[in-house]
Amino acid sequence: MANKTVKVGLVQLSCSGNVADNMEKTIAGVRIAAQKGAQVVVLQELFRSLYFCDVEDYENFKLAEAIPGPSTDTLGALAKELGVVIVASLFEKRAEGLYHNTTAVLDADGTYLGKYRKMHIPDDPGYFEKFYFTPGDLGYKVFPTKFGKIGVLICWDQWYPEAARITALKGADFLVYPTAIGWALHQDEQTNEDQYNAWQTIQRSHSVANGLPVVSVNRTGIEGPMQFWGGSFVSNAFGRVTYKAPHLEEEIHVEELDLTGSDRYRTHWPFLRDRRIDSYAPITKRYLDEE
Repeated sequence: MANKTVKVGLVQLSCSGNVADNMEKTIAGVRIAAQKGAQVVVLQELFRSLYFCDVEDYENFKLAEAIPGPSTDTLGALAKELGVVIVASLFEKRAEGLYHNTTAVLDADGTYLGKYRKMHIPDDPGYFEKFYFTPGDLGYKVFPTKFGKIGVLICWDQWYPEAARITALKGADFLVYPTAIGWALHQDEQTNEDQYNAWQTIQRSHSVANGLPVVSVNRTGIEGPMQFWGGSFVSNAFGRVTYKAPHLEEEIHVEELDLTGSDRYRTHWPFLRDRRIDSYAPITKRYLDEE
């Protein structure tokens, strides 16, 4: 993989209640990223709508669609036109009464490569995702695209080193996390800072532990009681932040990833070599109670 690089576009936007407007705005963002040289464009979590999981409302199920379906058709045509890979987070209706938080991957020739269904589903004040989403059942996924093997995870998956590790072990060149996370409007600045730093630190640790770049794309803007904190970022294969977006503004940025760094860091810091896989069986337990 001599001199292997890939240019990744991060599309950090605010959203409205108008699905058509959000799609058009996102398409415009993809075009801007492509004009800036992006080969892969990563969209934020559930970009077609407001983050509806802040309430439990049966009407919101009407936002869901089949995957593949209308949005992947639209984005596939766009990917083919621009010659870019698009990583798109969507609300999937799998069957009557069965829904997932899902990310689809469209290759640079417009081909639908498949989907990853979010494995870890939160249920917290302002994030009532268990009301809407069934946990993923496709396992962890790596998508072989024209510009590299992309490991896709989604938002709450960010906090789980197991998910990053398994995806890395499946051969990902880099990890991407479409995300929707923010600050409650009543919080003080210290709490805001602590939460953002924890969020960024855990993902940088995935870079360090696995020797892979990480690309995290978050939304921004105020929605209901939440200020989505933006702050989309990229870390290299040793966890150094090479780019960070502003918190409160929309931003479309293209960052070049050095995929050759993985071999260098993994050779000098051989965490994969030294894994004691014979000792890890306890990780499959919920908690290690005394028996």
